[in-house]
Amino acid sequence: MYAWRFPGEDTSQLTMQQLRGREGARVRRVYRYWSDKTGVPWSRRDYNPNDFGDSDPINQALSAGHACLYGIVHAAIVALGCAPGLGFVHTGHAWSFVYDIADLYKADITIPVAFQVAAAHEEGQDIGSITRRAVRDRIRGEKIMQRVARDIQRLLVPDEISDDTLEADVVALWNERGGDQKSGHNYSDDEGEL
Repeated sequence: MYAWRFPGEDTSQLTMQQLRGREGARVRRVYRYWSDKTGVPWSRRDYNPNDFGDSDPINQALSAGHACLYGIVHAAIVALGCAPGLGFVHTGHAWSFVYDIADLYKADITIPVAFQVAAAHEEGQDIGSITRRAVRDRIRGEKIMQRVARDIQRLLVPDEISDDTLEADVVALWNERGGDQKSGHNYSDDEGEL
């Protein structure tokens, strides 16, 4: 997963601590870039998870955007039949895998949206609601759900499985006598009305 964040670089010999350090530096550069681009002052990520209003507008927008992304990624993970708590990078939380996958998209989705919303924010506006709608629109516009599904499959499914196999729409019914039963067929012996 870290290798996906550093395309063209060989990260295979780095320790987890080195990878975390490089990832932290990469994310700081992203925050700095969007701060410079939007004119929104940035010093650090600062929020109280128990009090949304106890931070500045950019940190509120980041919290709202990340929460929205987590919900969408969680939905994709469970829709694919995966366990949201079995993370690779994050551990010890019911949403560890959600955080792992969501981190792949923050730099492209939630961080830019949060800075753009904070730059346009006026006193009295509900920055959380505005950010969530903006993240929703960005996710829809960039087809992030499809990317999430593809990335989860790339991560969990062996390389030797073809794209055609991954994209096959195969549904079967369980059969107590063994094997699968064809789906899309009415097995009722009764021709009468329901």
